[in-house]
Amino acid sequence: MLTERDREIKDILGNRDSFTQAQRDELMDLVNGVINFREMGRQALGPHWREISDTQRNQFVDVFSDIVRLQSLSDLGVYNSEVSYEEIVVDGDSAYVNTNTIYRGTPTKVEYYMGQTDGDWFVHDIVLDEVSTVGGYERSFRRIINRRGFDALMNSLENRRARAREDAEENTR
Repeated sequence: MLTERDREIKDILGNRDSFTQAQRDELMDLVNGVINFREMGRQALGPHWREISDTQRNQFVDVFSDIVRLQSLSDLGVYNSEVSYEEIVVDGDSAYVNTNTIYRGTPTKVEYYMGQTDGDWFVHDIVLDEVSTVGGYERSFRRIINRRGFDALMNSLENRRARAREDAEENTR
């Protein structure tokens, strides 16, 4: 699944420096289509997930996934890097994929923690050079919620989403 996705992304990227909006949309879908944003968001909120309503959870996942999706195309060069798959471990409905990539001459370890939902595999966390994406979000979100509450986190995320949209629009001009 990840190898096919990687090939499809590289096919779109080719040797181009600019992309149509349709190409950017396709890249965004490919890059993010393997992520289970609800599960990633649940993990990122940690114990606070249980403290909020279903409506708040849905709003959070909507905003959180928009931010991640919009930011995923901020540096397209990273997706053109060569990837080697070093280890794949499947244990029931969980999987771990260890890859290495070289980007701008720097070797980078990228690990994917995955789970199976309705027969399909989705990423729950991406670890870059031993730094968990979910862990970073969790620390940041916990700090905001503990100091100012969930509504303050949502306001902060809404502002971040607006900035990410502006940046994405700027990148397509």
